Amino acid sequence: MTSPPTARAIAEQVRSGAASAGDVITAHLGRVAESRLNAFVAVDENALSRAQQLDERRAAGETLGPLAGVPIALKDLIDHAGRVTTCGSSFYRKHAGESATVVKRLEAADAVIIGRTGLHEFAYGFTSENHWFGPVLSPWDMETAAGGSSGGSAAAVAAGLAVIGIGTDTGGSIRVPAALCGVVGLKVTHGRVPLTGVFPLAASLDTVGPITRSVEDASLVMQVIAGHDPADSWSTQRPWTSISNIDLKGLRVGLPHPWVDHVTSADVARAFRTALSQLADAGAEIVDLDIPELDPPGLTLPSAAFEAAAIHREWFVEQPGSYGPDVAKRLATAIRVDTNQYLDALAWRAHLEHAATAALDRVQVLATPTVGIVEKPLGTDELTVDGHSMHARTLLSQFTALVNNLGWPALALPLPLEAAKRPSSLQLIGPRWSESTLLGIGAAMEKSQIVEYTQPTSRVDL
Repeated sequence: MTSPPTARAIAEQVRSGAASAGDVITAHLGRVAESRLNAFVAVDENALSRAQQLDERRAAGETLGPLAGVPIALKDLIDHAGRVTTCGSSFYRKHAGESATVVKRLEAADAVIIGRTGLHEFAYGFTSENHWFGPVLSPWDMETAAGGSSGGSAAAVAAGLAVIGIGTDTGGSIRVPAALCGVVGLKVTHGRVPLTGVFPLAASLDTVGPITRSVEDASLVMQVIAGHDPADSWSTQRPWTSISNIDLKGLRVGLPHPWVDHVTSADVARAFRTALSQLADAGAEIVDLDIPELDPPGLTLPSAAFEAAAIHREWFVEQPGSYGPDVAKRLATAIRVDTNQYLDALAWRAHLEHAATAALDRVQVLATPTVGIVEKPLGTDELTVDGHSMHARTLLSQFTALVNNLGWPALALPLPLEAAKRPSSLQLIGPRWSESTLLGIGAAMEKSQIVEYTQPTSRVDL
């Protein structure tokens, strides 16, 4: 099966005139129209005309941008001027007068946003089983969820409906669906990509980032969307640096125990062990680390819940029935978190980072599975895994949510299919501002075929 073209390849062809942006967008819009994944909640009616304008500009001799003609799937809590932001809600409708900073940067690079993607309601969940819009389905098995909360963006990229997805990640909402759909997902350092024009879940934890089929494409997107925005008080002045060339030989990869030992399915455990073995064969040193502080759930719940409650409290008290049952249940818990619990959670975050930073004296990155399971059956919340009865939310977030509380970046990488029905996923975690290093390691692992994107087997029918 021929791999679909990368964003870089499409942009180069459009810039050179070897391909028409109009043809690229027409082809992708056709796939969206035929798809049964429920990945999109709205298709952008201006996408084709924007693509045709790019072709006209190129024909007139203008040099187009680095994402020329590349189809983008945008999570439906990120504002796009002239479009309606719903956040996957029954009642929230914002007619955006101005685009989010990340959208402005994508369009300045001549990307084409083809539509708005489905998500878990208000991004407050890990499955994208949305009570109001219906579930986003995994392209690997449409009886299972795509993961969340950025499920639509991940499903669209995995199934070839878009080339790049833009999502948000507060506790794993880019990495979880990337893992369940078999694609690359980058959670950036908090403050790396501006949040201006993005509806918040928990602003001190929220991040925006790319979902792609290759590490190279994730790096290309980051060159466009990273950077300071004076309109965002969380935004950093630190400049983006190009992807680092990494030699796997001599790379020190840490396994944080007991965190890395948490329950996973047999397929996830086997794929993770295989990836570590292949890293060792490539010359990397796998180092066992005892970091008891990095042991979920810790105070992840009050850490995010207090901030989420501050946003939703008034709406929820006045109209609780306007929220889907699962989100209403979480908000009912969140509004009971008090200031003292939140302050304890903030202190816990600092303690976490101190412990994790100390561990990096011995290694360059940490590695865990991205998720405990890669199959989440629709409508099922309690699952039995390795003899343990566990909530799906725990299995999906136990390796991701702590990273947001650290404020660090993490990269979810798809592992080869092998004998399993669908790919598993490995997570690399590095210190603040180390995205280029993580991407460099990911690129080296792609080159060595330790990680790779696999097209869903029924992709033509998705």
